[in-house]
This record gives sequence, structure tokens and C-alpha cells, in this order.
Amino acid sequence: MSASSLMEPDHAAWIGRTQTVEGGVTPNLAGMLGAAVGHDLSPDRDLRAGQPLPSLWHWVAFPEFVQMFDLGEDGHPALGGFLPPLPFRRRMWAGGCVAFKGRFHVGERLAKVSTIRAVTMKEGATGRMAFVTVDHVTTGTEGGTVEEEQNIVYLDIPKTFRPPKQTPVPDRLAYDERVPMNEVRLFRYSAATYNAHRIHYDLPYAQQVEKYPGLVVHGPMQATMAIEAAERHTGRTPARFSYRVVHPMFHDSDLRLVGALDPAGGAIEIGTATFEDYLGLKARMEWAA
Repeated sequence: MSASSLMEPDHAAWIGRTQTVEGGVTPNLAGMLGAAVGHDLSPDRDLRAGQPLPSLWHWVAFPEFVQMFDLGEDGHPALGGFLPPLPFRRRMWAGGCVAFKGRFHVGERLAKVSTIRAVTMKEGATGRMAFVTVDHVTTGTEGGTVEEEQNIVYLDIPKTFRPPKQTPVPDRLAYDERVPMNEVRLFRYSAATYNAHRIHYDLPYAQQVEKYPGLVVHGPMQATMAIEAAERHTGRTPARFSYRVVHPMFHDSDLRLVGALDPAGGAIEIGTATFEDYLGLKARMEWAA
């Protein structure tokens, strides 16, 4: 796959752009998110103000209050604001890496500084695509910091659904859990995150316009569920979490949460999976020695 030579000058101008937002996760918002991602094996959580915020829940702290006339056809904010106006109709959260330096708390005031690090055009087997890498640094008033890299992929919409190559589930699983998945869960997660992307709740749009066979399960929701299961089974607090969406998952099939301990210690390979034994989300959680 050839890269950056395809980048256009006006897209390169977005590199280095920064954006600062403030927010937080109130007890009510934490309750909404907990109800959206919870299942029979989830721990009972105290989500009152001042209690520790579960890992990755800071992702819901900064909703974008975009006016209706500034939304694209897909429900995303129209391009050309903070993110560059790339010539593709499909935009997805592809993966990233998170470093935890302290913890956040329910009700704590948070601030996030985002910087566009790279805009890379590539030519792949399915045609042109673009990757935008955004660095985020989130800090809390109580001293915690989370540093992360977010990778966003932009693609053309195909004429028919073309699934990517399957990534098999790891061997020697330490756990393998089943999580019910359906339209209601996807809608509740979209509501809790104030995410209007139509592929998650508008089935006619997902099938007829974007050519998916069903509603697409949110990548961040899969990551949130996966890291919770890993923490529960290892009894460890993550120091670093890396993840990549490797295959779309859909609303009409339950998810598996899987994990395989790294023989070298200090980490666990985790993810979401189908009952056909391929991964939707491929991730790794590491903890401090």
C-alpha cells in the first residue's frame, strides 16, 4: 500500500491544528453509559460524584453540540471544521492507543487538547483511503491525565458490502463471555455519547446507503466492554491500552468478549469476537509491573 505521496497540499495544512474543549462525566451521564454498556457479568458500580470513573468512560465527557444544519448526510459533523474536508463519504474510528496516568472521577472537570498529527492518503486493494491521526491529552482537576492517539479512516462507500479479511480469535483463551447485542443497546450508546452517526441506529440508511448488512456496533463501545472484562478477569488497572477495529460487527449477532494472557506477563490480548471465531476489535491491555 503506497502512502503519503497522494496527500494534497490543502489537506496537509490541517496538520498541527489544535482544539481545546472542556467537559466531564456527571453521575447522570455515567448512569446512562453504564446502562448502555452493562450486561449480566458487569460489576456493580458506584457512580456517585467523586467515585473513580471506569476506564475509557472519559470518551463521553466531550459531546459535540453541532447544529442540525452543520451535520452531514451520515449524521457526523460536516468536515472542514477541526477535521480536514477529505473527499470521502465514509468516516470511521479505526483504532488508537491510550496511556493512563492517574484516574478520573465522576463529576470531575476535564479538559482535552486535541492536535492533528498526520493526514495520510493511501491506495489499497479497495481503492483510495485516508487516515487522520489525532493526539488527545485529557487532564482532570484532580491530577489525572490520559494521553491517546486516535486513528480515523476515511473511505468511499462501496457498491456492495465487502467484508475485510478475518482475524482469528487467539488460542488459549483465559475467558470467553457472551454479551447480548441489539438495536436498543446501540441506540442507548449513541444517546449516551451524543453520537448521531446513522449507521448505528438507522437501519435503512445503513443498508441502502452505506451497504452494510445491519447496524454497525460502535468501535468505542466494543473497546469499553473489552477493557472492563480484562480488568475484571486480571484484577489489574490498565497503564496502556491499544486497539484496532479489524472487522465490523452488527446488531443482529451477540458479541463475545475474549482475552488471552500474554505468556511474557504484564499484558493480556483482548477483543470482541463473533461466534464464527473472528475478531471485531483487536486490543491489548498492559499494566504496570
